[in-house]
Amino acid sequence: MSKPSRPAATARPGGAPASPLSARGDRHFDGLADKFAGSLYGASRGALRLALLDRLLPEMLELDGQPLLDVGGGLGQLAAWFASRGHRVTLVDPSAEMLARAETHLAEHLSEPLAERQVSLLHAPLQELPSLAPGPWRLIACHAVLEWLADPRGAMATLAGLLAPGGQLSLMVFNRDALRFSNVVKGNLEKAMADRLEGTGQRQRLTPISPLTHAQVEAWSQACGLEIREVAGIRVFHDYLRTPPADEREQARLLELEHRYCRVDPHWRLGRYLLYTLERPLSPSSSTQESPA
Repeated sequence: MSKPSRPAATARPGGAPASPLSARGDRHFDGLADKFAGSLYGASRGALRLALLDRLLPEMLELDGQPLLDVGGGLGQLAAWFASRGHRVTLVDPSAEMLARAETHLAEHLSEPLAERQVSLLHAPLQELPSLAPGPWRLIACHAVLEWLADPRGAMATLAGLLAPGGQLSLMVFNRDALRFSNVVKGNLEKAMADRLEGTGQRQRLTPISPLTHAQVEAWSQACGLEIREVAGIRVFHDYLRTPPADEREQARLLELEHRYCRVDPHWRLGRYLLYTLERPLSPSSSTQESPA
């Protein structure tokens, strides 16, 4: 596969990033790759998220091997999934450390000729994609990225501008309403009452700085001229269990339960993540595309 096309970010001695936030105020993950991998994918919740995506992506997207722009591709799981199914993938991430992890993951999960032929890596933030990877793209994935940005609405407009007419955006965001519910379940009543749900991005904790609501995604999609075709909740039950699944059998039963209800109202609304298929219509709709305020 092609190497990242830009140099690594400046770091302090010992490998820590110069700042936990970028100049734009976004949270990047240089210096946090180990914690990120362990926290998000080192337990049952990470395996469940990937297993649900394995089922939902073919159900929610129209896939014909079209090239994919994987924005904020992180550890490379999504890129590997698409590449193994015949898609050429451009994986983009602002963290040099995460890109290195992605390269390792792709090498381990794809045969070398397939990885070399199907995947290229681009070291860049989302905001620079109009000049570095303008497309237009028939398929874009942006999973668990907007919640780490200071201006998620502006990022949505950027993604919309990269889509070809008829193109699809697979968007997954961290659900603010589920975060509130989780805080109440844990007894953090004052935090929930004050609506102090965002992380600061200044410490090692991995609480997103911009968790989003379904209402925000609806409004921003319409403003960008995109239509919501599909929506599902990811982990609508798992994160509220008193104890995690004890064995593979329980994990399999939970997966079936999650898949059964992840697109059923009201259950999907409390998924830890919300997964959308957004589409740019072939012809302009009655809604007018607007620039973010």
